[in-house]
Amino acid sequence: MTRIFSIFVFLFPIVFFGQLKSPSEFLGYEIGTQFSRHANVVSYFEHLAANSEMVQYSDYGKTNERRRLTYAVISSKENLNNLEQIRTDNLKKIGIIIGSATPEKAIVWLSYNVHGNEASSSEAAMNTAYKLITEHGDWLENTVIIMDPNVNPDGRDRYVNWYNQVKASPYNSSRDAVEHNEPWPGGRPNHYLFDLNRDWMWASQVETQQRLKIYNQWMPHIHVDFHEQFINNPYYFAPGAEPYHSIITPFQREFQTKIGKNNAKYFDDNGWLFFTRESFDLLYPSYGDTYPLFMGAIGMTYEQAGHGMAGLGIINDEAIELTLIDRVAHHTTTGLSTIEVASQQAASLNAEFGKFFKNENLKYKSFVLKGNPDNLKALTHMLDRHQIKYGYATGGKVTGFNYTDNKKGTIDAAGALVVSTNQPKGKMVQVLFEPNAALSTPLTYDITAWSLPYAYGLDAVATTSLLPANTEAPAIAAVNVASPTAAGYIAKWNSLQDAEFLSALLQQNIKVRFSENELSFGGNNFGRGSLIITRSDNKNNANFDKTITEIANKMGRQLYASPTSFADRLTDFGSQYVHLIKNKKIAILQGEGTSSLSYGALWHFFETQLKYPITAINTGDIGKIQWSDYDVLVLPNGNYNSILNDDVFKNIETWIADGGKVVAIGSALKVFENKDGFELKKNETEESKKESDSLGNMTPYAQREMESTKNFITGSIYKIGLDNTHPLAFGYGDTYYTLKLGSHSYKFLNDGYNVGYINDKPESVSGFSGENAKNKLSNSIVFAEAKKGRGSVIYMVDDVSFRSFWQNGKLFLANAVFFVNAGNF
Repeated sequence: MTRIFSIFVFLFPIVFFGQLKSPSEFLGYEIGTQFSRHANVVSYFEHLAANSEMVQYSDYGKTNERRRLTYAVISSKENLNNLEQIRTDNLKKIGIIIGSATPEKAIVWLSYNVHGNEASSSEAAMNTAYKLITEHGDWLENTVIIMDPNVNPDGRDRYVNWYNQVKASPYNSSRDAVEHNEPWPGGRPNHYLFDLNRDWMWASQVETQQRLKIYNQWMPHIHVDFHEQFINNPYYFAPGAEPYHSIITPFQREFQTKIGKNNAKYFDDNGWLFFTRESFDLLYPSYGDTYPLFMGAIGMTYEQAGHGMAGLGIINDEAIELTLIDRVAHHTTTGLSTIEVASQQAASLNAEFGKFFKNENLKYKSFVLKGNPDNLKALTHMLDRHQIKYGYATGGKVTGFNYTDNKKGTIDAAGALVVSTNQPKGKMVQVLFEPNAALSTPLTYDITAWSLPYAYGLDAVATTSLLPANTEAPAIAAVNVASPTAAGYIAKWNSLQDAEFLSALLQQNIKVRFSENELSFGGNNFGRGSLIITRSDNKNNANFDKTITEIANKMGRQLYASPTSFADRLTDFGSQYVHLIKNKKIAILQGEGTSSLSYGALWHFFETQLKYPITAINTGDIGKIQWSDYDVLVLPNGNYNSILNDDVFKNIETWIADGGKVVAIGSALKVFENKDGFELKKNETEESKKESDSLGNMTPYAQREMESTKNFITGSIYKIGLDNTHPLAFGYGDTYYTLKLGSHSYKFLNDGYNVGYINDKPESVSGFSGENAKNKLSNSIVFAEAKKGRGSVIYMVDDVSFRSFWQNGKLFLANAVFFVNAGNF
């Protein structure tokens, strides 16, 4: 056993431990010999709180599947009695709340099981909590531990319930056994199949949203995220790998090393292998290690071998049996080791934590943003979740880096949203809004670009001057009054919120039209895609006006009530360019072959954002589907070539020709590559052709990994052209910033419509793109429509629903479903 376990409880007062049970005693099995369901974990922490004066246990919310989200606060009895003072003193020290304080307690937050099938960590949470209060009470005199024993209860139970159903007794350590081969989608993601470890900043998921409320009430000094990697890797702990984001301080770097060395001491004593600094860089801001780092903490990932493949025991490539008992012991050791260092270094943690929030020497003082009011509002909602302050400018011209021009420029600041780095969380503001994060190496674990002005489709200037701003938002309330004499109502179309309005109308059986042309009524101009709700279409609806205005007011949509259907110019309500929007029946593929993350993001989009019904079809059932029952088929990212066999593809092709519509996303486009009538051809540059004809790769072995980055695009933002006269791009301007996740490149369509495209000079504005990969994008499509008989296929090379954070891309999905090829129905 590890040396850290050898300090005995009788060194400390334990008069209140009479009824306290270890996890094994409470659960009825030795910890690590079974997987505990989430309810078992909750019950054990309730037991700790009921039987120890050193534990408080609370709920902070519920998951989509109604499982409890909980956290324990563990410290000395005296500290728990003074907990609110400790919490507020910490916030005073960093300027989050008004007042002065000189806190002395270290605050450590431990997060377990963010990936549901990395299931050893919740077992370790119970073990760590018990050992902490029975063996290490001295550390708790100056340290407060916040422990979230299961960040992802829905994912954990998906894995644990499956495993408990299929495992052999005793367990089978052969990799061939069913217990080591999870079915789709696996236990890693949450209910909506999101990776919660990539959601800390974007906070699209209810688990994250509720957890952040507690996190920001505490602002811990150390945060550890417990994970598992694949079975052949030994244990990983900090320090992390390059690239480090430039906002990370020398102290944070040094303290990671300090903790790493303490962990190493215990691992060396026990003969356990580990590695550091080779993987898991610290750049992307939405991880469980980087988000805390950019909020001033020592954020770290700990990775134990295992993952969903390991079960209770498995033989790895070195012919060693890796058991759950091993995995629990390792995570328990690093958790306790980290707390030990925090207790020893409480004074320096408090001092340096305070310094982090002084925000000295930041490049930009203010980010000034204008544009679509709905996108601005969506951005402020995201900032609110992180308690980041913002205001509104009263006027004047501001000069700085102009995001649209990608160079120095100006913006009229009147009414603009202003987010300043002159606030406690100013460093996080810098990270989120800076045009381009500096990279010490292109070898990264995740995307390298996320700049929020591009993600939200806003005009913006980053300035080195501090711009004064009011905290009150300009009033933009929509007030619509029923107009019984109106020929119809017109609503704009340029945001996801407009699409939500359309969805609500259709589900109330309101008939809606949209215009392919620009409109002019009563001296008011409306862009392409504008919604027209006519009295003539809804003459059998006795509550027509009341329903329309109530929905519009509730959703903040401003309507124009037109007394006539006769336009000021050209397009009247009855024009051939004004189409009735059919209440679409949408099918989305899921199951083997489909990216669970891509499907989950689409499921979440339709169900929680657009609030429009879909039918999820398992790929295993695809041969039985009557496609004529559906109007739209969405293919998420995935590999469908073996699933859409010749017979199935022929059925779908016939359905398309009869008027069906397919929306293919990312790698799903491969289904249509080189198929007759679909126009989709790979784009090959002269360089790639020469490369394929070369005699061999003479790059030295040690340089191959770095050399390979020439062919990678790791989440880079590109400026592309848009044909915004095409229904797929209604509501957009003539350019768009897309998040490109790879170098897949397709030629311009000859007969179809090249809606979003990159010309001969690809323009990357943020993030890393290898030279070869960037060149490969020349003269390629990003969004396109290929006609097939009466139907069509919409190609989305870039996934606009990726992690649900690219707000400005979501309207493309609504356009694809409701507008494209609408005239054929």
